[in-house]
Amino acid sequence: MAKITLKGNAVNTIGELPKVGATAKNFTLVKGDLSKVSLGDYKGTRLVLNIFPSLDTGTCAASVRNFNKLAAGLENTKVLCISRDLPFAQNRFCGAEGIENVVTLSDFATGQFGKDYGLEIADGPLQGLHSRSVVLVDETGKVVYTQQVPEIVDEPDYNKAMAAL
Repeated sequence: MAKITLKGNAVNTIGELPKVGATAKNFTLVKGDLSKVSLGDYKGTRLVLNIFPSLDTGTCAASVRNFNKLAAGLENTKVLCISRDLPFAQNRFCGAEGIENVVTLSDFATGQFGKDYGLEIADGPLQGLHSRSVVLVDETGKVVYTQQVPEIVDEPDYNKAMAAL
């Protein structure tokens, strides 16, 4: 269980992020067109998993905007923005913001991704949503970097994440 905060108030996650060097756990998430996608669909590609509670918050929206800018210059790399938001809300946000370089994926149906990656929030007002985290996966499916942002309202460390690629 990881201890994080929301506006200074302690909250917990159900577990820990995957360890660096571990094989990334498979997942099945929902794309904006309601089709399903799994980790295996990205085999041979580096992945930036930008994970957050909801696009309807300023910090989450900022992380998607920032990773969208950074993703434009990355080769053989996909940025997957993952939340429990409905795919319709994700599409609406990306359309309104002109977001084109990232893939939004939803864990709305079961929340299994958040459970498997140990980042589901266990208590507090955001219980059941995902904590703000970044997980980088290399072309072979190995986890090469993780960050669980200690304060949910803070943005991830983009520079450290990009340096780990």
